[in-house]
Amino acid sequence: MAFTKLVSVELYADLVCPWCWIGDRRLWRALTVVQEAHPHVGFDVVWRPFQLDPSLPPEGRDWEEVIENKFGGRARAEPMFARVAEAGAPDGCVFHFDRITRMANTARAHGLVVHAQQTEGDTWALVESIYARHFTEGADLGDADTLRQLGRAAGFSEADLTQIVDEGRYDLDVQQSQREAARLGIQGVPFAVLDGRYGISGAQPEEVFVQALTQVVNE
Repeated sequence: MAFTKLVSVELYADLVCPWCWIGDRRLWRALTVVQEAHPHVGFDVVWRPFQLDPSLPPEGRDWEEVIENKFGGRARAEPMFARVAEAGAPDGCVFHFDRITRMANTARAHGLVVHAQQTEGDTWALVESIYARHFTEGADLGDADTLRQLGRAAGFSEADLTQIVDEGRYDLDVQQSQREAARLGIQGVPFAVLDGRYGISGAQPEEVFVQALTQVVNE
């Protein structure tokens, strides 16, 4: 069945942002609900790289140092981590913050996603695998071997992985997305832009996404 209407959905997110994983899951469920109710409408969902801290060095930063600087130590951070884990559980997001050892500069991880998008790969399966690798397994998303493993699982060639992971083929794309987010006034993620006109900030409940998407579809 050919779609009679196509709605763009741009999702600005960072791969080390726990609320982005939760928000992604909720948005995708909402898209499924609205798609089933309006089968004549298609959704063009696009990943837009956003770095919460683009100033991080390529090797990232020690996780304990990040916790100390941001929260004043692990004891103060633990209640927040517990709230995030509790919030994500109904959405199937499993968080093990105790397994994380480094806060990564995510430019090259975003590069994997950009490559999947530009080569018509399974972008969102890759995004899910990256989130799970970091938040559930504690992997360092700045580690070249980790990124290569994720890329191989997504079907990328070794030549492409060398260019993406080692040479930064998509670094400029990531920077451009960051500038576009700033132009739009986006200061935090997740942030969804619907049909180029409406913005939804944060990991909103599924019904909020459904309501907003339905409004766009009916206009």
